Amino acid sequence: MLLSFKNIKKDFDNVEVLKDINLDIKKNKILGIVGRNGAGKSTLVDIIFGLSEKDEGKILFHQAEIKAAYLRQNGSYELNILCKTNSRKDKDIALNHSMLKYTSELGLEKFYTWDNIRLDNLSGGERTKVSLANIWNFKPQLLILDEPTNNMDFKGVNWLLSELKKFNGSVIIISHDRYFLDKAVDEILEIEDGKSIIFEGNYSFYKEEKERRFKSQFNQYKKEQNYREKIQEDIKNLKNWSQKAHRESTKKPIVAENKMGGKEYFRAKAKKRDIQIKSKIKKLEKLKVDGVEKPKEDKKIYFEFNANTKGGKRLLEFKNISKAFGSNVLFNNSSFYINRGEKIGIFGENGTGKSTLIKIIIGEEKLNNGEMWISDSLEIAYLSQNVIDLDSEITPLELIGELPRDNMGKVRTMLFNMGLSNRILDTKIKYLSFGEKMKVKLAGFILKNYPLIILDEPENHIDLPSREQLEEALINYEGTVIIVSHDRYMMERVCNKMIVIENKMIKRYEKNIKDINLRESHNSLTNDELKSKLMVIENKIAEVLGKLSMIANKDEKYLELEEQFNILLKEKSILTDRIKSK
Repeated sequence: MLLSFKNIKKDFDNVEVLKDINLDIKKNKILGIVGRNGAGKSTLVDIIFGLSEKDEGKILFHQAEIKAAYLRQNGSYELNILCKTNSRKDKDIALNHSMLKYTSELGLEKFYTWDNIRLDNLSGGERTKVSLANIWNFKPQLLILDEPTNNMDFKGVNWLLSELKKFNGSVIIISHDRYFLDKAVDEILEIEDGKSIIFEGNYSFYKEEKERRFKSQFNQYKKEQNYREKIQEDIKNLKNWSQKAHRESTKKPIVAENKMGGKEYFRAKAKKRDIQIKSKIKKLEKLKVDGVEKPKEDKKIYFEFNANTKGGKRLLEFKNISKAFGSNVLFNNSSFYINRGEKIGIFGENGTGKSTLIKIIIGEEKLNNGEMWISDSLEIAYLSQNVIDLDSEITPLELIGELPRDNMGKVRTMLFNMGLSNRILDTKIKYLSFGEKMKVKLAGFILKNYPLIILDEPENHIDLPSREQLEEALINYEGTVIIVSHDRYMMERVCNKMIVIENKMIKRYEKNIKDINLRESHNSLTNDELKSKLMVIENKIAEVLGKLSMIANKDEKYLELEEQFNILLKEKSILTDRIKSK
């Protein structure tokens, strides 16, 4: 055992986030932490790492000092020496052969030649990779990874999975990436309503076991409810009989067939019924104290976007554009356009300039050469990778803006449907999780009917139900969408046109990513990487088949899943051919 946490509690801004967390961090084990947005996952690992103080509870050290490293959601990292009395930070790590070995393995070619300009303009995925190289160079005994697959391309994720298998220490992972958790973790800790539940197995085991426990508890609850209803019915009947016996006992004397007088007979009968009633009431009271609670069902997430679709056909146009940071050329002499109403996916490996292109569109970066034309008075809704553009000292209500009273009910209902409680409205943004911040930002988009929505890695930080609903909302949105994502399946579902950045050029494709020659994207992968990618595809095929088996074939959702299944089979066939040819 490395560390133990007993009955941990933590409040923020008078809101109870963690109520009763119990956790043992075992040596050489990988623990996955899951839970809805705002459940307290990042708060817990901040306490574990020493960045935040618990309000109540005990922390037990099973060794004097622990070297710890923490990869944060935004791609930055922290290094620490944890001990019983205090903790000292040690962020300065020398650039040595080991660190350069890791950067090379992660695809950061010639990292030792990168100047300050290059380092100041890292993409989200590159920042994460540099942090991982520093962390591995530190050789921690305790490693905390908060959403490690955010922004990372397949090469980076594959490297991390491979290294975790060899890692000599304890690991804690927070992730909404089901495949990554399945491949990496030994056990799952779920945080729900501020309390912790441990499941001994990977993510798939956790989902199956949780469903089994839900069904078992629900069946026990139903049996108990039936028993409760029977007792209540018995009490009702006994009360009627008791009242009747009491009435009979007050009537004129009658000749009784038994030895007891008539009145005495009915009094005894009434008394017996009263005793039975008291006994039944005690049983009901015991059920209230010791009874089975109704299991909590996962809340359904729902939201949708509306758009102002007025205006001409052409929205954006680029002619012969180039962008570089110092000697690092991202793209050169590229021309393309975006029309109103199109759903555009921007695709490319880490560091190719996807987020930089977005920043050029919204005016945060300038071109080195070329021209950009943008439609007059175009209003743009922009969701950044880490939602860092929010004022942390204001509340969501202040962010969304002062609204007429008749709109307040709409705002509260909308936030509730997005999986956020009413308390979020009056809580400062600095106390919200990344996922909650993203939902608040999306709520602002919904209320203001933007004609163009730009999303940079929108799958980052948000839980799976919210991710699926976001896809549905974007599919039905009538405005223009631009998405930067490494989630190929979100691209396939939402985008009907592609902007691909490769070989320092930007190309526009008049088709969905699934229709672009998939073989090109596999050419640069090693045989091991191809096999790992094949496992991802096979995992998704099994998942889709499971969903298909639960839905009637006339259902609209069935046709959608069937199309996804065929896409996956196509990619599996291509990957299999590539593996055979190597």
